[in-house]
Amino acid sequence: MNNNEKQLNIDIKEDVADGIYANVAVIAHSDSEFVLDFIRMMPGIPKGQVKARIIMTPENTRRLLAALQDNLSKYDSKHGGTSNEKGNPMPIIGFSGGNA
Repeated sequence: MNNNEKQLNIDIKEDVADGIYANVAVIAHSDSEFVLDFIRMMPGIPKGQVKARIIMTPENTRRLLAALQDNLSKYDSKHGGTSNEKGNPMPIIGFSGGNA
């Protein structure tokens, strides 16, 4: 670790450490914040449920994006990319609802 890096000491509660499964993310933003809703959709059920909502500043959202890109790059190097990138299309989730 170089002198510019700081070590973080982070505590995680057991119920949070178990994680929450989500298979859809919806992102919205205003001038000052990004809202990330993580949703679980079940097969055959047209209505999903928001399992977590994360609200971040634009600066921290950029940091999250950079961290995700870095981790996906490392994943791709080790595992050869996702099934979608290998030519196996990911299923499209259809939404039905009110008049748009």
